[in-house]
This record gives sequence, C-alpha cells and structure tokens, in this order.
Amino acid sequence: MDLITTATTTDEANRASDVAVLPVGSFEQHGDHLPLLTDTIVACAIAKAAAARYDLMLLPPVTISCSQEHTGWPGSVSIRSSTLTRIVADVGESLRRAGVDRLVVVNGHGGNYVLSNIVQEANVGERRMALYPRRQDWETARQQAGLVSSSHDDMHAGEIETSLLLHLCPELVRDGYQNADHLAERPDLLVLGMRGYTDSGVIGQPSLATADKGKAVLESLTATFADVLAVLRGEPHQ
Repeated sequence: MDLITTATTTDEANRASDVAVLPVGSFEQHGDHLPLLTDTIVACAIAKAAAARYDLMLLPPVTISCSQEHTGWPGSVSIRSSTLTRIVADVGESLRRAGVDRLVVVNGHGGNYVLSNIVQEANVGERRMALYPRRQDWETARQQAGLVSSSHDDMHAGEIETSLLLHLCPELVRDGYQNADHLAERPDLLVLGMRGYTDSGVIGQPSLATADKGKAVLESLTATFADVLAVLRGEPHQ
C-alpha cells in the first residue's frame, strides 16, 4: 500500500479542506512475523481511508515516535516525548498558516501517551485538534470484526495488528504467526518495558488473525471517524 500522499499543491487548493489528518506510527519490533513499520502502516491505512471518505487533507506519517518500552530490540528506534510534542505542534501551526485550522492525529502506537496531552493543550480556547482512534473506537471495531481476544490481552503483534496487515499487505506478514501466541499480565510495564514480559516481542494471539477481520476493523474505524470529525467541527453527531 502507498503510505505517502501524492497530492499536489493544486489538489489541496481545490480540496480546500479545513481538516488535515496526520498519521503517527512507530518504528519498533513486532515479533518475528510483523515488520518494524507495523504501527505506521496501520496509522496510514486508517488516515488514508478517512481522508478519502471525508475529503480531508492527508499528511505524510510520523514514522518514529515514543517506543522506549522496546529499547534494546534490534531495529527499534525512539524519540523523546518532548520531540514528538514539538513535531505535532509545529505541524498544527504550519497548517493554520496554510488555512487548515484543524488537525486529527491518527495514532497507531499505544506508547504515544503524550499525544493525549498535546491534543488537550491544543484545544484550550477553541477546537483545533483531535486524537483518533479513541478507546471506544477500537472496542467497536473489535466487536464488529468478530475478534476473539480482548484489547487488554491483545497488546502487541497479536490478533488485531496481524489481521490488519494480513488485509493491507499480506506479503509483509511472515510465516510463524500461527504459533506465536504469548499472553502476559504486565503491571510494571513502565518500569520493566516489554523485555520484562516477553522474549518474542509478542503479547497477544496472532494465531487468531485473518485478513477478513482486518478488513472489518478498518471499515469500522473509517466509519466511526465521522464522530470525531463532527465533534472537532462543532457539528451535531450521533
């Protein structure tokens, strides 16, 4: 799939959207069966589908973010939360100078906790920024797609992420996910990191993944994006 928008300046001038969509992923280990770029692929797929359906400006992704919990795994790269804060804030300011007043940040990485603070601060005084998907959007998508695992158990490289990549780019999913299940409680994740709870890098049940589930998850997330868009614009919503 294409991760980068190919729109021209003329395309965006004609679109004249008041909302831009910024995918934020990560570059971190996802076990032996998924690529380091998994979170970025997921964020880009959601952002691209939403931008197309609602005729919004699609931005290129932030591909490296706050993955400190994966420190030490080969290939995993992180930036500080303060760096991510500055990137998102700068993007928002630049968009406003170009006449795009609102931004939806589509987050594909659960470790980007700081994005919630960024969005809250941006909305002091007026509605400028939203964070998507919300927790309830993921839960709705799980239910509608018929996922078996819970969001708690299916933390990393499990059923939902593997399903999404089986749908979006099956050529990037390596064999072995059928036998890669690993479940773990992780009460001290912030202290111990992922190494404290998994040797494989997986916490979840990728064996349950199917491409059909991934397609249904993406369709659900594209639909519920309308709710966040309406709130951001101050429009009536259901």
